[in-house]
Amino acid sequence: MRPEILFPLFAPLRSLPGIGPRLAALMQSAIGGPNVVDLLWHFPAGIIDRRFSPVLKDVPEGDALATVTVEIDAHLVPRNPRQPYRIRTHDETGSLTLVYFRGHEEHLKRLLPAGETRIVSGRIQRYDGELQMTHPDQVGKPEDRHIVAAVEPVYRLTAGLAQSIVQKAMRVALERTPELPEWLDAPLVAREGWVPWRMAVHEAHAPASEVDVLPTTLARRRLAYDELLANQLALLLIRERSRRRAGRSIRGDGRLRNAVLAALPYRLTAAQEVALNEILNDMAAPNRMLRLLQGDVGSGKTVVALLAMLAAIECGLQAALMVPTEILARQHLRVIEDLVRPLGVRVSLLTGRDRGRPRQETLRRLAAGEIDIVIGTHALLQEGVEFRDLGLVVVDEQHRFGVYQRLALTDGQDKGTDVLVMSATPIPRTLTLTVYGDMDASRLEEKPPGRQPIVTRAIPLERLDEVVTAVRRAVDGGARAYWVCPLVSESETTDLAAAEERYAALRELLGARVDLVHGKMKATDREAALERFATGDVAVLVATTVVEVGVDVPQATIMVIEHAERFGLAQLHQLRGRVGRGAGASSCVLLYAPSLTEAGRARLQILRQTEDGFRIAEEDLRLRGAGEVLGARQSGLPEFRVADLAAHGDLLPVARDDAMRVLHSDPGLATQRGEALRALLYLFERDAAAALIRSG
Repeated sequence: MRPEILFPLFAPLRSLPGIGPRLAALMQSAIGGPNVVDLLWHFPAGIIDRRFSPVLKDVPEGDALATVTVEIDAHLVPRNPRQPYRIRTHDETGSLTLVYFRGHEEHLKRLLPAGETRIVSGRIQRYDGELQMTHPDQVGKPEDRHIVAAVEPVYRLTAGLAQSIVQKAMRVALERTPELPEWLDAPLVAREGWVPWRMAVHEAHAPASEVDVLPTTLARRRLAYDELLANQLALLLIRERSRRRAGRSIRGDGRLRNAVLAALPYRLTAAQEVALNEILNDMAAPNRMLRLLQGDVGSGKTVVALLAMLAAIECGLQAALMVPTEILARQHLRVIEDLVRPLGVRVSLLTGRDRGRPRQETLRRLAAGEIDIVIGTHALLQEGVEFRDLGLVVVDEQHRFGVYQRLALTDGQDKGTDVLVMSATPIPRTLTLTVYGDMDASRLEEKPPGRQPIVTRAIPLERLDEVVTAVRRAVDGGARAYWVCPLVSESETTDLAAAEERYAALRELLGARVDLVHGKMKATDREAALERFATGDVAVLVATTVVEVGVDVPQATIMVIEHAERFGLAQLHQLRGRVGRGAGASSCVLLYAPSLTEAGRARLQILRQTEDGFRIAEEDLRLRGAGEVLGARQSGLPEFRVADLAAHGDLLPVARDDAMRVLHSDPGLATQRGEALRALLYLFERDAAAALIRSG
């Protein structure tokens, strides 16, 4: 259903002249996609300025990049192939020798025929008093001067791919780029000083200076806005589709919620009260709820989610809580059961490990309505899981589902199930819009009372012995400590090796009080190790980043992170959040290598200055960029090809407002601008969202 006008852009790379299967594969690796449009989104990373065109007598001393017009005199073909191939040339002011190593005679005589004039560009040096250019970068006829004697865009490559191949393919791709109908609001285009889409693409690939390759140029900002608008339009279309599906009003009488609130040893914070009211109002409305509950480490999201689930149970409905790991599912089960069992609320667990008769019995009870709250992993999404009447699904967003998967959660439930997504990772506001733009959002920006601040110190690895001694002393006094080892590379084995090495060293000092947990252990062994740490049977837990989320041991007060410079800011913040969860004073030690980069130093400094996860997330975005902060494939974060949220974040709210106005005034995208916006959705491969318009 892609509009025909876009066909040239979605032609395969092999449709470009000179690009066979081998080059197409190399280019796809370099540009991140198989089509001509992917090539257009591969913007220059730098420039080579070839406009300096002196006559030969004016070539400066030393190594000079120059473009000269010469007449070809003679080819000096070497007798020995190991000797260089030389071509004598001249202009009216002097002579120049072109030198090729392993030059092919036939090819060079075709490229530089004797008696003809050619433009050559490259580095000119003096050798024994004579000017020579070794392996010219560019050779052209006099009529090609506009190509050769120009500013040349330089593209990121992959091994085996030459700059000239990409440049030539890009020139053809740009020639084939169609004029597309304008999908932008005319006043916005005028205010920003933007040119039409095709012109913007051409300008982005024709930098005249180093400044022109930055993402802040007018052309790049216009193209970034196009992509952000497509993203926001797609999210809003999905949201509208979700809201149009039949919902129902869920208004509990408050008896279960009030009983739990009375049993809690603390009062809800103001932020928790506000978030809970927003959620309850959404549930009471006749439309389906799709809301994000965003909260920092230890901000009390789970209690808010439990109270929302109880509102559904008060109406005779069921609730489901889906979490990323079995360990966390069991922890939630313990905490929730303790609070609601006295009230007669029936809670059960469903994980991927459940098999045979016990699993069948759980499924039977769910379908019969004999379970009020089910807590589980992704097993809740499997076939055969049916509810009598599911009122609310709460998803811990550490599952990191994209928007389409979030919709799939309730597709099998036809009675208007509400959805609440919780994110334990604070996300910058710009990313919240791109990842969760299909949702309304509530934020918890304060911690419950009684939470102690965490003292954070950065210490060089040379002082490792001091840290080990301090941990030993604390453990002797009854403390419990995590010791996290780094992911040295993408390989799990190096991560594991570092943890095992540290475990062995600490075990020698502290004996059986040390335990080890990592991602390659069987789930049962991992849970057993965490259980031993939680109960105090062991005092030091050496771990990989498997403890980053979903581990809650309030008695743990020390977090040591080895090679802290290798972690992202948000990840360090999550790890630090494993301590400071009880009443005891807590500390976090960041051990760093002496060869600390400026960016690494900045990360550790920010962590020492603040415990505000939202501020940390904004800094992480600024320092590392969106893809690094969340990891596009793991997060549901759209993989932007043009937009850079660190550079173009200011355009996102504008795109959001624009998309909302469009869908309010033209929900079917039926106007002239609406038709153009349909093409925009397909251009940025938001095909699924475009299909929603057709399907209603």
